[in-house]
Amino acid sequence: MSKILKPRGRDGIVLGESDAAQLVRDAVRQVAEPSRRAFLQRSLTLGGLALLTGCSLSDNESVDMALMKMSRFNDKAQGWLFDPNKLAPTYPDSMITRPFPFNAYYGEDEVRQIDGDTYRLELAGLVSDKRPWTLSRLRALPQTDQVTRHICVEGWSAIGKWGGVRFSDFLRMNGADLTAKYVGFKCADDYYTSIDMPTALHPQTLLALTYDGQILPARYGFPMKLRMPTKLGYKNPKHIQAIYVTNTYPGGYWEDQGYNWFGGS
Repeated sequence: MSKILKPRGRDGIVLGESDAAQLVRDAVRQVAEPSRRAFLQRSLTLGGLALLTGCSLSDNESVDMALMKMSRFNDKAQGWLFDPNKLAPTYPDSMITRPFPFNAYYGEDEVRQIDGDTYRLELAGLVSDKRPWTLSRLRALPQTDQVTRHICVEGWSAIGKWGGVRFSDFLRMNGADLTAKYVGFKCADDYYTSIDMPTALHPQTLLALTYDGQILPARYGFPMKLRMPTKLGYKNPKHIQAIYVTNTYPGGYWEDQGYNWFGGS
């Protein structure tokens, strides 16, 4: 029979439920970055109480390590619970949010301007056909669209209409190893992120080339962004320049700063 760990205070005394909850709240308050603290606070699980056992709450590094372990545990739990066949809700065009909000780690006046004529999408890693893709080739592929909700970790959401190439089809036609663990993305705005292969193969995961029936505007990620209604907004990279398939954990811009890697449902 496995031993059940109970949260203890610094003096070794077993804590009650209300005291344990306060222990977690105190630990979270000591994480320096407000945005990271808010995100990790939402990610706490009951397993986190055991992970905090024995760490000094006056040691930020110790708390950081405990919170990171909780986040990685949540990644695994979300991966186990993810249903690759369950679709996110879709909506009529009448419910599209206009204007759709701009969101990035920089201001809108800093949006990257990319020349579509010279653009090439690079492929790397566990992919048999690594020939680069031009925009004209991408637009010649079968296209689909969806009206789905974008959910931001900051607490807001908006409904948009995205059109493009089903990512699972794109991976298959390029001979990607579909048994690999990760798909990574590098972007023209220096953003980078990665996703799990089951999410990459989800039928609603798109290489989006249009927004609301028009060529994807620069503010939304021209020439191409990844659109995943099963993930939080920061997992949807814009201005994609390179895609690679790998079994080595790639991390991500926000994920390397402590945000939950799986980032979805």
